[in-house]
Amino acid sequence: MASRVIMPKLTDSMEEGVVVKWRKTEGELVESGDVLAEIETDKAVMDLEAFASGTLRKILVPEGTTVPSGTLIGVIGEPDEDLREILEGTSAPTARPSTPPPTAVPASPPDDGGSASPRVRTLAREHGIDLRTIKGSGPGGRIVERDIEPFLAKKDQPAVREILLNQMRKAIVRMTTQSKAPVPHFYVTIEVDMAEGLRMVEESKKPPASSPISINHLIIAAAARALKQHPSLNAAFAGEVIRVFAAIDIGIAVALEDGLIVPVLRDCGAKSLAQIAGSERALVARARNRELSPEEYQGATFLISNLGKFDVESFSAVILPPAAAVLAVGSVREVPVVKDGRVEVGQRLKLTLSCDHRVVDGAAAAQFLQSFKRMLEQARAL
Repeated sequence: MASRVIMPKLTDSMEEGVVVKWRKTEGELVESGDVLAEIETDKAVMDLEAFASGTLRKILVPEGTTVPSGTLIGVIGEPDEDLREILEGTSAPTARPSTPPPTAVPASPPDDGGSASPRVRTLAREHGIDLRTIKGSGPGGRIVERDIEPFLAKKDQPAVREILLNQMRKAIVRMTTQSKAPVPHFYVTIEVDMAEGLRMVEESKKPPASSPISINHLIIAAAARALKQHPSLNAAFAGEVIRVFAAIDIGIAVALEDGLIVPVLRDCGAKSLAQIAGSERALVARARNRELSPEEYQGATFLISNLGKFDVESFSAVILPPAAAVLAVGSVREVPVVKDGRVEVGQRLKLTLSCDHRVVDGAAAAQFLQSFKRMLEQARAL
């Protein structure tokens, strides 16, 4: 019996997807579990697997087009099976190119199929790059985007250019609009002495230390400890109730070239600082390689956005539900501070907590930040 291949809804926020590449051709035999195509969602490029065995009889959506979730994009069946029942009444899907068509497209050379992420393979096809000639700098020699940047085709820049929204940017538009408009935000800012934390970071880089830690690792650990003491911030607004979560699942904003993704570090309240550091490094690396599964970037109970490496002193971040709070982290700065009547050079960090006023009140936010500040300033106890 013929089986429909539809554009899946791979994430809660996914409304449409792009067929990046068909991995099978019409007339090719398919086994259940085989990868049929690469699909770009709002967060990553993911493999679409077959749910039935047979022959890929029809490809209805060409590569590079965007269609709504639920759209019929292909049919699997027996070689001589009558497909009229499936195809009758099915109009051509409303599809559009995911990017403006170039004036000339170089022939796509073959790649090695396994040493690069789907995103890198897509870029290689678009720019005619032979991945076999490139040495990867990622884990295990994997080719990542920075490895192919020198090879990307450069074009004359017009006075104005328009960039079509990709799936990730569309999701950001939907989520931030749905958050900022209906969620009543308020903001609380605090300053933290980072002298002890900076010493820990530097010490972790010296032998015999084997696992360096970062300021972000200290912030995640301090936030997790403070949330254990103030669980009302590890919560979500849910209509007639406030949902308080048992596990502390912290979402970490990661900037990508074409958008933002928030991978979730699970159960931080039960992890040591070393465990948090190791898990964060692995999670962020996979996020930048577009290798996360949907469950790895959904359902954060608390959020952290760190722009410190961009020399940003302070900022306010937008809450992304279901979380009721997000901590915006600036850069550590040398500033004059008064101590025991003397002016000294201090290392200070400004953090701003954005809160959903339906869940959190000002006093609760301030108490959380007091605990967070104390723990971060006594970083060796984390």
